[in-house]
Amino acid sequence: MKPCNQCGKCCINYSNGGLSATADEIEYWELFRPKIARYVSNGSIWMDPSSGAQLEICPWLRRTEGTEKSKEIYSCDIYHDRPNDCKAYPADLSQMINDECEMLEADDIDNPKHGNARLKLIMSDSWSSLPYE
Repeated sequence: MKPCNQCGKCCINYSNGGLSATADEIEYWELFRPKIARYVSNGSIWMDPSSGAQLEICPWLRRTEGTEKSKEIYSCDIYHDRPNDCKAYPADLSQMINDECEMLEADDIDNPKHGNARLKLIMSDSWSSLPYE
């Protein structure tokens, strides 16, 4: 499994209503990150502050031109305060396959047990910050 190349597929695919935030996350944003809280409406995230409509793309996703090696690079303006849904992605190998994640290598698909073990190692920092359910 390759490291994330910041292709942005996950952020783009799940932006349009595919993400949620917990009540605790929303409360935190309201108290400490009001700029983020502006994009929350009735418990739904990434809503247009003016119209209340669901935004088609995450307002915190930034695209920069890449190099010859990488066409575009995406970054998150609220990376450290992003929702748990974002921190948890990818949840498992099957989700990565379904989403055509660019981190995947042929060996990950051919040997799913090994692929999931690699994913667990790569995601250990993000997953460890998630609350227990």
